[in-house]
Amino acid sequence: MALTGLEIYKQMPKKNCGECGVPTCLAFAMALASGKAALDSCPYVTEAARENLDSAAAPPIKAIKFGKDSVLGDETVLFRHDKTFYHPTTLLISVSDTLSDDELNAKIEEIKGLEFERVGLQYSIDGVAVVQESGDATRFAKVAAVVAEATDKSLLLLSSDPEAMKAALAPLASRKPLIGAATIDNYEAMVNLAKENSVPVIIKADGLDALEELVVKAQALGYKEFVLDPGSRTPVDTLANLTHIRRLAIKKKFRPLGFPVVAYTSKTEPMEEIMEASVYVAKYASAVVLKTSKKAHLLPLMTLKQNIYTDPQKPIQVEPKLHSVGNVDENSPVYITTNFSLTYYSVEGEVETSKIPSYILPIDTDGTSVLTAYAAGKFEPEKIVEAMNACGIADKVKHRNIIIPGYVAVISGKLSELSGWKTIVGPRESSGIVSFSKSLT
Repeated sequence: MALTGLEIYKQMPKKNCGECGVPTCLAFAMALASGKAALDSCPYVTEAARENLDSAAAPPIKAIKFGKDSVLGDETVLFRHDKTFYHPTTLLISVSDTLSDDELNAKIEEIKGLEFERVGLQYSIDGVAVVQESGDATRFAKVAAVVAEATDKSLLLLSSDPEAMKAALAPLASRKPLIGAATIDNYEAMVNLAKENSVPVIIKADGLDALEELVVKAQALGYKEFVLDPGSRTPVDTLANLTHIRRLAIKKKFRPLGFPVVAYTSKTEPMEEIMEASVYVAKYASAVVLKTSKKAHLLPLMTLKQNIYTDPQKPIQVEPKLHSVGNVDENSPVYITTNFSLTYYSVEGEVETSKIPSYILPIDTDGTSVLTAYAAGKFEPEKIVEAMNACGIADKVKHRNIIIPGYVAVISGKLSELSGWKTIVGPRESSGIVSFSKSLT
């Protein structure tokens, strides 16, 4: 049972030193109770108090690590505007052990090619789920070994046969794969196997009541590195289960369900499958196992994931340095914009379409758009002149013209005065750059 703020405060050192980041021990205790602070932030808490406060200090959803760098769970809120989401949904592509060797190699090559770049960010698939569907333990172990040899991505091994799992896991234990699933029929063998190899294990049961009972039984074996599978395989049931588990863990601090959750897509048509997976990424799957491995299918899903798991208080930014589009020379135009990623890449795309090699100088506005930055005093003439001097644009072009967004035409006079350059007011929207650029020639 989670402790209240006052119960936590009674065990605090009551120094009110402020070293934890808040001014008083009472305020820190309240933050700890609500999951907005970590007990390690207090340098003076006693070991006895630390032991008593473990339940309050632990996140409502336990962090589970596996594979290369996959982290599941460790979330503290239902909605990202309350705070933020920390660990993006891990996306895994399933590989059946019924594939022939040629089909397996082709599938692996397709998965390895799932690398994308969008708005300056690198996307890639997170892992591979090797699924035993053949009933042949030897084949399952072989396919797992081939996948592990071919890629360094995180691994999920799925089999209901503890002996087959043991054979596949033995040579791969150092890769720390996630294994599963432990059910009411095999949970002792599967949990003990996970415990012996220090890897996390999926606990699967049909429905939340049965899942809670199985988690309690599995914990009695002295292990708690679990990922939950409520057994549902339709979008409506899975969405309901994911939401209920998240609310029980966050709002009720219900520890038996305070673990990450894995979801499996059921649709066979690729676009329908991506739509289904999108629901699970939004609400609230820690990992999603998919069948499709086509680039065109997965990029929209990865984009959605990136958007949801971007801290809304820390917009995506580009590096505030001088960028060039095309084969620039001393006659190339110079565009001024902000370093908000969406703004910058909108400008860059239109400049590229114009077919006129140009320089673009994004000003450091903490990742805010033009009007927002101007309203906050972050897109001022003084700051623009400072950036121009720092990047050395004067040495790269022989003209003395700079182009600013039309929305901030009001700064043109002062910018010209401070910089000594002619300030040209460009279009308000980036979509006007192509037609505007024709007037420069």
